[in-house]
Amino acid sequence: MLLKDKVVVITGGAGLNGLGFATGRLMAAHGARVVVLDLEGADPAGAAAKLGPGHLGIVADVTDKASCEAATVEVLKAFGTIDALINNAGVTQPVKTLEISGADYDRVLDVSLRGTLYMSQAVLPAMQQQRSGSIVCISSVSAQRGGGILGGPHYSAAKAGVLGLARAMAREFGPEGIRINSITPGLIGTDIIKGKLTDEKKAEIAETIPLARLGRAEDIAGACVFLASDLSLYCTGITLDVNGGMLIH
Repeated sequence: MLLKDKVVVITGGAGLNGLGFATGRLMAAHGARVVVLDLEGADPAGAAAKLGPGHLGIVADVTDKASCEAATVEVLKAFGTIDALINNAGVTQPVKTLEISGADYDRVLDVSLRGTLYMSQAVLPAMQQQRSGSIVCISSVSAQRGGGILGGPHYSAAKAGVLGLARAMAREFGPEGIRINSITPGLIGTDIIKGKLTDEKKAEIAETIPLARLGRAEDIAGACVFLASDLSLYCTGITLDVNGGMLIH
Protein backbone atom coordinates (compact mmCIF):
# COMPACT_ATOMS: atom_id res chain seq x y z
CA MET A 1 0.00 0.00 0.00
CA LEU A 2 1.43 3.32 -1.10
CA LEU A 3 0.10 5.43 1.79
CA LYS A 4 0.07 3.03 4.72
CA ASP A 5 -0.57 4.95 7.97
CA LYS A 6 -0.16 8.33 6.25
CA VAL A 7 -2.54 11.09 7.34
CA VAL A 8 -4.05 12.93 4.38
CA VAL A 9 -6.26 16.03 4.55
CA ILE A 10 -8.57 16.71 1.60
CA THR A 11 -10.43 20.02 1.28
CA GLY A 12 -13.81 20.06 -0.44
CA GLY A 13 -13.86 16.29 -0.13
CA ALA A 14 -17.42 15.51 0.94
CA GLY A 15 -19.18 15.47 -2.44
CA LEU A 16 -19.68 11.78 -3.14
CA ASN A 17 -19.32 12.22 -6.91
CA GLY A 18 -16.47 14.72 -6.69
CA LEU A 19 -12.71 14.62 -7.15
CA GLY A 20 -12.04 14.99 -3.44
CA PHE A 21 -14.12 12.02 -2.34
CA ALA A 22 -12.76 9.81 -5.13
CA THR A 23 -9.27 10.75 -3.99
CA GLY A 24 -10.12 9.96 -0.38
CA ARG A 25 -11.53 6.58 -1.37
CA LEU A 26 -8.40 5.59 -3.31
CA MET A 27 -6.09 6.90 -0.61
CA ALA A 28 -7.98 4.93 2.02
CA ALA A 29 -7.57 1.83 -0.14
CA HIS A 30 -3.83 2.50 -0.09
CA GLY A 31 -3.76 2.59 3.71
CA ALA A 32 -4.13 6.31 4.43
CA ARG A 33 -6.09 7.81 7.28
CA VAL A 34 -8.21 10.37 5.47
CA VAL A 35 -9.52 13.64 6.86
CA VAL A 36 -12.36 15.15 4.83
CA LEU A 37 -12.79 18.92 5.19
CA ASP A 38 -15.89 20.63 3.84
CA LEU A 39 -18.70 23.02 4.67
CA GLU A 40 -21.31 21.90 7.19
CA GLY A 41 -24.02 21.43 4.57
CA ALA A 42 -21.82 18.98 2.68
CA ASP A 43 -21.64 16.64 5.72
CA PRO A 44 -17.91 15.85 5.86
CA ALA A 45 -18.42 13.47 8.80
CA GLY A 46 -20.88 11.43 6.74
CA ALA A 47 -18.47 11.31 3.81
CA ALA A 48 -15.61 10.19 6.06
CA ALA A 49 -17.81 7.44 7.51
CA LYS A 50 -18.44 6.13 4.00
CA LEU A 51 -14.69 5.65 3.59
CA GLY A 52 -14.74 3.18 6.48
CA PRO A 53 -13.54 3.21 10.08
CA GLY A 54 -10.55 5.29 11.13
CA HIS A 55 -11.25 8.33 8.97
CA LEU A 56 -12.36 11.79 10.09
CA GLY A 57 -14.70 14.49 8.79
CA ILE A 58 -14.31 18.09 9.92
CA VAL A 59 -16.43 21.14 9.13
CA ALA A 60 -14.18 23.88 7.77
CA ASP A 61 -14.36 26.90 5.47
CA VAL A 62 -11.15 27.30 3.47
CA THR A 63 -11.85 31.00 2.91
CA ASP A 64 -11.61 31.58 6.67
CA LYS A 65 -8.04 31.38 8.01
CA ALA A 66 -9.14 30.71 11.58
CA SER A 67 -11.33 27.84 10.37
CA CYS A 68 -8.38 26.29 8.52
CA GLU A 69 -6.19 26.61 11.60
CA ALA A 70 -8.84 25.12 13.88
CA ALA A 71 -9.30 22.16 11.54
CA THR A 72 -5.55 21.57 11.50
CA VAL A 73 -5.42 21.58 15.29
CA GLU A 74 -8.21 18.99 15.33
CA VAL A 75 -6.37 16.76 12.84
CA LEU A 76 -3.15 16.93 14.83
CA LYS A 77 -5.02 16.19 18.05
CA ALA A 78 -6.60 13.11 16.46
CA PHE A 79 -3.63 11.74 14.51
CA GLY A 80 -0.50 13.62 15.61
CA THR A 81 0.72 14.35 12.10
CA ILE A 82 -0.27 15.57 8.65
CA ASP A 83 1.59 13.86 5.84
CA ALA A 84 -0.28 15.25 2.86
CA LEU A 85 -2.75 17.99 1.99
CA ILE A 86 -4.92 17.93 -1.13
CA ASN A 87 -6.09 21.48 -1.88
CA ASN A 88 -9.18 20.41 -3.80
CA ALA A 89 -11.87 22.92 -2.76
CA GLY A 90 -13.00 25.16 -5.60
CA VAL A 91 -16.00 26.70 -7.33
CA THR A 92 -16.64 27.67 -10.93
CA GLN A 93 -19.02 30.00 -12.76
CA PRO A 94 -19.81 30.10 -16.49
CA VAL A 95 -19.80 33.82 -17.22
CA LYS A 96 -17.93 35.99 -19.72
CA THR A 97 -15.46 38.78 -18.96
CA LEU A 98 -17.90 41.70 -19.13
CA GLU A 99 -20.41 39.87 -16.93
CA ILE A 100 -18.07 39.24 -13.97
CA SER A 101 -19.11 41.25 -10.93
CA GLY A 102 -16.92 42.05 -7.95
CA ALA A 103 -18.86 39.53 -5.89
CA ASP A 104 -18.39 36.85 -8.58
CA TYR A 105 -14.66 37.53 -8.67
CA ASP A 106 -14.30 37.42 -4.90
CA ARG A 107 -16.27 34.19 -4.55
CA VAL A 108 -14.34 32.24 -7.19
CA LEU A 109 -10.89 33.48 -6.20
CA ASP A 110 -11.55 33.19 -2.48
CA VAL A 111 -12.30 29.47 -2.58
CA SER A 112 -9.73 28.32 -5.16
CA LEU A 113 -6.82 30.66 -4.49
CA ARG A 114 -7.21 32.15 -1.02
CA GLY A 115 -8.38 28.74 0.23
CA THR A 116 -5.27 27.07 -1.16
CA LEU A 117 -3.08 29.62 0.59
CA TYR A 118 -4.90 29.51 3.94
CA MET A 119 -5.01 25.72 4.15
CA SER A 120 -1.37 25.42 3.12
CA GLN A 121 -0.41 28.00 5.74
CA ALA A 122 -2.30 26.01 8.35
CA VAL A 123 -0.55 22.67 7.73
CA LEU A 124 2.95 23.86 6.81
CA PRO A 125 4.19 24.41 10.40
CA ALA A 126 3.45 20.76 11.24
CA MET A 127 5.20 19.63 8.06
CA GLN A 128 8.17 21.87 8.89
CA GLN A 129 8.43 20.30 12.31
CA GLN A 130 8.54 16.78 10.86
CA ARG A 131 10.64 17.96 7.89
CA SER A 132 8.44 16.12 5.41
CA GLY A 133 5.11 16.44 3.68
CA SER A 134 3.35 16.69 0.35
CA ILE A 135 0.87 19.36 -0.73
CA VAL A 136 -1.11 18.80 -3.92
CA CYS A 137 -2.95 21.76 -5.42
CA ILE A 138 -5.81 21.11 -7.84
CA SER A 139 -5.68 23.66 -10.65
CA SER A 140 -7.31 23.23 -14.08
CA VAL A 141 -6.51 22.93 -17.76
CA SER A 142 -8.37 26.24 -18.10
CA ALA A 143 -5.44 27.94 -16.38
CA GLN A 144 -3.19 26.79 -19.21
CA ARG A 145 -5.37 27.10 -22.28
CA GLY A 146 -7.08 30.38 -21.38
CA GLY A 147 -10.58 29.31 -20.53
CA GLY A 148 -12.37 26.05 -20.10
CA ILE A 149 -15.65 24.53 -21.18
CA LEU A 150 -17.63 25.89 -18.24
CA GLY A 151 -15.51 28.24 -16.12
CA GLY A 152 -15.31 31.96 -16.79
CA PRO A 153 -12.12 34.05 -17.05
CA HIS A 154 -12.05 34.61 -13.29
CA TYR A 155 -11.99 30.82 -12.82
CA SER A 156 -9.04 30.59 -15.22
CA ALA A 157 -7.33 33.39 -13.30
CA ALA A 158 -7.90 31.68 -9.95
CA LYS A 159 -6.57 28.36 -11.20
CA ALA A 160 -3.56 30.04 -12.86
CA GLY A 161 -2.91 31.71 -9.52
CA VAL A 162 -2.90 28.28 -7.88
CA LEU A 163 -0.10 27.19 -10.23
CA GLY A 164 2.01 30.24 -9.40
CA LEU A 165 1.39 29.89 -5.67
CA ALA A 166 2.30 26.20 -5.68
CA ARG A 167 5.53 26.78 -7.60
CA ALA A 168 6.60 29.59 -5.28
CA MET A 169 5.84 27.50 -2.19
CA ALA A 170 7.76 24.58 -3.70
CA ARG A 171 10.88 26.72 -3.95
CA GLU A 172 10.45 28.05 -0.42
CA PHE A 173 9.78 24.80 1.39
CA GLY A 174 11.76 22.29 -0.67
CA PRO A 175 14.85 22.61 1.56
CA GLU A 176 12.71 21.47 4.50
CA GLY A 177 11.64 18.26 2.78
CA ILE A 178 8.19 19.50 1.80
CA ARG A 179 7.04 18.87 -1.76
CA ILE A 180 4.36 21.03 -3.38
CA ASN A 181 2.90 20.13 -6.77
CA SER A 182 -0.15 20.86 -8.91
CA ILE A 183 -2.56 18.82 -11.00
CA THR A 184 -4.40 20.31 -13.97
CA PRO A 185 -7.50 18.22 -14.69
CA GLY A 186 -9.27 18.46 -18.01
CA LEU A 187 -13.06 18.12 -18.24
CA ILE A 188 -14.04 15.59 -15.59
CA GLY A 189 -17.46 14.00 -15.36
CA THR A 190 -18.41 15.07 -11.82
CA ASP A 191 -21.34 16.95 -10.30
CA ILE A 192 -19.72 20.26 -11.28
CA ILE A 193 -20.84 19.65 -14.89
CA LYS A 194 -24.06 17.80 -14.09
CA GLY A 195 -26.96 19.21 -16.08
CA LYS A 196 -24.73 21.74 -17.84
CA LEU A 197 -23.73 19.68 -20.86
CA THR A 198 -25.94 17.48 -23.02
CA ASP A 199 -24.86 13.97 -23.92
CA GLU A 200 -24.39 15.20 -27.47
CA LYS A 201 -22.10 18.01 -26.32
CA LYS A 202 -20.09 15.61 -24.17
CA ALA A 203 -19.67 13.32 -27.17
CA GLU A 204 -18.50 16.25 -29.30
CA ILE A 205 -15.92 17.22 -26.70
CA ALA A 206 -14.73 13.62 -26.36
CA GLU A 207 -14.05 13.52 -30.09
CA THR A 208 -11.51 16.34 -29.66
CA ILE A 209 -9.60 14.51 -26.89
CA PRO A 210 -6.88 12.06 -27.96
CA LEU A 211 -7.97 9.48 -25.38
CA ALA A 212 -11.53 9.90 -26.71
CA ARG A 213 -13.40 10.32 -23.44
CA LEU A 214 -14.06 12.76 -20.65
CA GLY A 215 -12.08 12.31 -17.47
CA ARG A 216 -13.29 10.41 -14.45
CA ALA A 217 -12.81 11.41 -10.83
CA GLU A 218 -10.68 8.30 -10.37
CA ASP A 219 -8.21 9.63 -12.95
CA ILE A 220 -7.43 12.60 -10.72
CA ALA A 221 -7.41 10.42 -7.61
CA GLY A 222 -4.63 8.28 -9.08
CA ALA A 223 -2.50 11.35 -9.77
CA CYS A 224 -3.07 12.58 -6.19
CA VAL A 225 -1.97 9.22 -4.77
CA PHE A 226 1.19 9.40 -6.86
CA LEU A 227 2.08 12.91 -5.70
CA ALA A 228 1.27 12.17 -2.05
CA SER A 229 3.28 8.95 -1.99
CA ASP A 230 6.99 8.18 -1.94
CA LEU A 231 6.79 7.34 -5.66
CA SER A 232 7.17 11.08 -6.30
CA LEU A 233 9.86 11.89 -3.74
CA TYR A 234 11.92 13.83 -6.30
CA CYS A 235 9.00 15.80 -7.71
CA THR A 236 8.30 19.32 -6.52
CA GLY A 237 7.00 22.40 -8.29
CA ILE A 238 5.62 20.30 -11.14
CA THR A 239 2.32 20.63 -12.98
CA LEU A 240 0.89 17.22 -13.77
CA ASP A 241 -1.54 17.34 -16.68
CA VAL A 242 -4.43 14.85 -16.36
CA ASN A 243 -6.59 15.74 -19.33
CA GLY A 244 -6.50 12.84 -21.77
CA GLY A 245 -4.46 14.93 -24.19
CA MET A 246 -6.97 17.81 -24.32
CA LEU A 247 -3.95 20.10 -23.99
CA ILE A 248 -0.56 18.87 -25.20
CA HIS A 249 2.19 21.42 -24.79
